[in-house]
Amino acid sequence: MANAKRKTTCAIVGGGPAGVMLGFLLARAGVDVTVMEKHADFFRDFRGDTIHASTLEVMHELGLLDAFLKLPHQEAHRFDLHLGTTRLSADFSHLPTRCKYIALMPQWDFLNFLAGHGRRYPGFRLLMGTEVTDLIEEDGRVVGVRATGADGEIEVRADLVAGTDGRHSIVRERAGLSVENLGAPMDVLWMRLPREANEGDEPALIAKAGRILVLINRGDYWQCAYLIAKGGYDALVAEGLPAFRARLAAIAPFAADRTGGLTSWDQIKLLTVRVDRLEQWSRPGLLCIGDAAHAMSPIGGVGVNLAVQDAVAAANRLAAPLAAGTVSADDLAAVQKRRQFPARLTQRLQILAQDNIIRKALAEGDDFQPPLPVRMGSDFSFVQRRMGRLVGIGVRPEHVETPEAPIAALPAK
Repeated sequence: MANAKRKTTCAIVGGGPAGVMLGFLLARAGVDVTVMEKHADFFRDFRGDTIHASTLEVMHELGLLDAFLKLPHQEAHRFDLHLGTTRLSADFSHLPTRCKYIALMPQWDFLNFLAGHGRRYPGFRLLMGTEVTDLIEEDGRVVGVRATGADGEIEVRADLVAGTDGRHSIVRERAGLSVENLGAPMDVLWMRLPREANEGDEPALIAKAGRILVLINRGDYWQCAYLIAKGGYDALVAEGLPAFRARLAAIAPFAADRTGGLTSWDQIKLLTVRVDRLEQWSRPGLLCIGDAAHAMSPIGGVGVNLAVQDAVAAANRLAAPLAAGTVSADDLAAVQKRRQFPARLTQRLQILAQDNIIRKALAEGDDFQPPLPVRMGSDFSFVQRRMGRLVGIGVRPEHVETPEAPIAALPAK
């Protein structure tokens, strides 16, 4: 069959937090957008499920916070770190935000909520099960994308293509954008363990005996991240599940009697960690944001927050020129200029943690102790509040500046 053809003002490739938030904000400001997500739904297990205080502040500015917090979630008022014999916390309880905590919520609930509110605006179009395969270029400018959906191949022409398709971005690959790989010493195994009602509520990282485990309270179960040395998955599988369950029991003795529920490697999902960034986020007609522009380490769980903040900044800068049909290379470069510093500083802090805590903890076993400044910081509440601010709010939080166009004034499809 012949390719179906569509026209939109902004074609957004990828229905993750950056893509759906950008689509919602632009449609809310009166811009016609088409968001394309290759999966048929948002249900992907073990995605970033942390909604940080700065993202909750954005939801407040949009007038959606009360409705959003009616969705099932848990609140994390601190993040506890057990590093050898050192104990300290990132304290969120003093954040200068309305929500002085991180909300723990399945990402699919977050995305479905945003998409549902996006559909209130005639300019918002979400195409699920639509996989972008290539860019359309004319005279050195990106003018659209080619994709495959349930009804076959389609072409979507657009004034701007936004690449929000994550660390394995097809957009940045097809655009030939240069990627700087910063490296990561670990990969992550995600799994669930049952949680008892009398166990602690707050998330925690435990590093001891050459093992690292992160525990996230999800009500009746712990969402667990077990960190392994980069490339060590095949060797771990070769040892067998009984040996792996023994590793878990050694670092989390309180849950030793529950590890037996892990009876198949299918219950354990491998996340191959990448930390990288684009040297240049844009080309004429194209802009990358979120993990497509700067893939984050899972340290601090800040990837979703960075993606949302990128989307807010991009909408703030681009809504008016997109609506006027005048978006320029300078507008796109301004988004990178605004968001590059927060992304690079956050990555720098993550790499410091990787090199001085994660790498050493995995290698040194029972001899591991965190660096002296970390051990000293455990005695000072202001240090733990500063850690809480870096994790809970991040660097240079964004605020919604785009106006809400009256629904009646928006163009009909």
